[in-house]
Amino acid sequence: MSNADEQPSDDYGPLAVLLGTWRGDKGVDIAPDPDGKEENHYYENLVFEGIGEVENAESQRLMAVRYQQRVWRDEDDKSIHHQVGYWLWDSDTEAVINSFTIPRGVCVLAGGSAEFTPSSQKLLLRVNAEAGNPEWGIVQSPFMQKNARTQKFSQTLSVHSDTLIYEQTSIVDIYGKTFEHTDQSTLSRCTTTE
Repeated sequence: MSNADEQPSDDYGPLAVLLGTWRGDKGVDIAPDPDGKEENHYYENLVFEGIGEVENAESQRLMAVRYQQRVWRDEDDKSIHHQVGYWLWDSDTEAVINSFTIPRGVCVLAGGSAEFTPSSQKLLLRVNAEAGNPEWGIVQSPFMQKNARTQKFSQTLSVHSDTLIYEQTSIVDIYGKTFEHTDQSTLSRCTTTE
């Protein structure tokens, strides 16, 4: 694996436009509650760092971008989400992969597609995963399997200029029912002077 400092940003294909630090204060989380649902407004930091090329079985070349997402609720500044993971680009198949974990005993390996317009630097990523899917799946701890099992995950992430927008949905079995847990947010790219 190479050092990110040695890799030109072009090598990351469409993922190059993600690199850097993003901040947002317009997030909306619709989360499950024993009595129905709760709506949380949140702010967040999302940091993407290129780590270079990863080679699998001497035949697959992936470009890897590591990320960390931290989310705090507006109302009380309580941390409500922390996620670490990788976005991966396979230039041979033009596939994109998002692998991530959250500190609740849940890991997701989602796959999908990227649409990229180099002239305008517009990017659209779409990925999906489903529990039990042998290709793009979700692994959960025994507690989460029993009490808050995630059945499906989908995410759409777009970047245009210095604006990043994402929408994601997790279908979760919790509190004796199936719940559509959604998050959506708009973030702005931070400049080096911020």
